[in-house]
Amino acid sequence: MSTRIKLPLRVTEADGATPLERAKSTLPEIEWVAAADDIAAIWRLKAERNAIVLAHNYMTPDIYHGVADFTGDSLGLARLAEQTDADVIVFAGVHFMAETAKITCPDKTVLIPDPLAGCSLAESITGADVRLLRERYPGVPVVAYVNTSAEVKAEVDICCTSGNAVEVVESLGSDRVIFLPDQYLGRWVASQTGTEVILWEGSCMVHDRFTGDDLRRYRADTPGVEIIAHPECPPDVLAEADFVGSTAGMIGFVKDRRPDRVVMVTECSMADNVALEVPGVEFVRPCNLCPHMKRITLAKIRHSLETMTTAVEIDVDVAERARLSVDRMLAIGGR
Repeated sequence: MSTRIKLPLRVTEADGATPLERAKSTLPEIEWVAAADDIAAIWRLKAERNAIVLAHNYMTPDIYHGVADFTGDSLGLARLAEQTDADVIVFAGVHFMAETAKITCPDKTVLIPDPLAGCSLAESITGADVRLLRERYPGVPVVAYVNTSAEVKAEVDICCTSGNAVEVVESLGSDRVIFLPDQYLGRWVASQTGTEVILWEGSCMVHDRFTGDDLRRYRADTPGVEIIAHPECPPDVLAEADFVGSTAGMIGFVKDRRPDRVVMVTECSMADNVALEVPGVEFVRPCNLCPHMKRITLAKIRHSLETMTTAVEIDVDVAERARLSVDRMLAIGGR
């Protein structure tokens, strides 16, 4: 029997600060003046609607610290979406993440504050592409990174995240798998397992911009810096990194190791958010922003709750088949 998470949530932070106080500490005074009214209104609307805000690690600090009830990576948020008694979920992230929440919570209203918040990976492949791959490689199991649309999830055997991709591939017990759509994550998985991985040539527009030369410059400019990278980065980047892991894994590395200086080779808002939680750690910030994530703003979250838009809807048959691949992923876990 699952434990249900009751509202209200996050009345105060672990350090005793209220969300408003924590948000104010993250913003310049001029930005705080503009944000304060939206933050207060969002908390009021959440109480009225019995709603929660799920915020991905790449959200800006005003959202991440100011209005989110839960924060995390795609796997963590997919799990939490099922465990709340909220009637409404506002997903501060990109569209495929909101779809995943709707797949796991079909009876809840799931809102995406900007339906145009997409993803270069999710948009690189369709359900028809997966069907063609199955025809070309009959009998080979298909693994889809969670950064895919519901229609793609419905066509595959199992989903994975960057945190559990290795465990998912190994769980299939096959000497050959199709892995889509991120070619770099797929190559990383292949390097960690004895499985032959058939790749789809997709990539993340944020992580694809980093290079091994970038990392060598960080080391030269900041002696003693530790570099941690997301496995969506190209192979020359991962070869230069001191640690490779998912967003949750990277955060855990910083909190556990407390390096004097660190570079997080990922979307740069994540470093802004983590920095507040690990005082004393100096963050060297390579700033590659995700334009899709940045479509989500406080004003749009407020408008979403005021108007109950835009609701995520998925065809029932597609949702049911996608749910099977997501449930198989959640059963494996990982970080």
